[in-house]
Amino acid sequence: MNAIVLVAGVARRLAPLTDTTHKALLRVGRRPVLGRMLDALAAVGIRRTVLVVGHCADQVRALAGERVGRMAVHYVDNPEYTRGSVLSLYAAREYLREPALVMDADVLFPREFLRRLLAAPAPSALLLDRGFADTGEEVKLYTRGDRVIALGKKVVPEAWDAVGEGVGFFKCGAEAGPQLVRYLEKVIDESRGMNEYEDALHMLVGSHHVGWVDVTRLPWTEIDFAEDLRRAETDVLPHVVRLDGA
Repeated sequence: MNAIVLVAGVARRLAPLTDTTHKALLRVGRRPVLGRMLDALAAVGIRRTVLVVGHCADQVRALAGERVGRMAVHYVDNPEYTRGSVLSLYAAREYLREPALVMDADVLFPREFLRRLLAAPAPSALLLDRGFADTGEEVKLYTRGDRVIALGKKVVPEAWDAVGEGVGFFKCGAEAGPQLVRYLEKVIDESRGMNEYEDALHMLVGSHHVGWVDVTRLPWTEIDFAEDLRRAETDVLPHVVRLDGA
């Protein structure tokens, strides 16, 4: 199992903190968010993590190096990192030929997230938190039975069983990988590379069985704004440390 971590974007909403550094390198509890993520991936047995880099790429490379424990770290450059994240995931498309975890780099989370996602019986699956407040910023997942039927910030299907916030982690099975690449190409063509990779995932759940894993009531946060960074430090990190024991 590979992991593909998207660490390319500029994160203008966190400026000026991110003017000269990547937001995944911002420290929470005196450790960079990306460092915690790499340790978690190594701890659950991921054999290779691919970092898609752009903004402050040299800093990311300096932090991550070539290996974390037994896990190898590779890099893919996205020279068009100021555009949509669809281009970042497409840059790493060759790694979707094998089962892979696709992950946003700006999430503080417990290792239990990865354990549950890897243990999910469905070859392809997403993490879902039903205990969210809908501000319009969240990528929402809609489910029916054991599968995700729609996802996006503005997409609303006619009927669903459950809805929750997507964490930003996707387990992509080997069978779904080639189709996801085709949908990425479609999104790039239609948006001229300005849209997000979630648009391709929305297409994928319409044609492939993508399961879902409930992580409601587990501590986590995506870091998009300065307030998210404060909350990560004071509210989320103590619970993550308690669960991880580190």
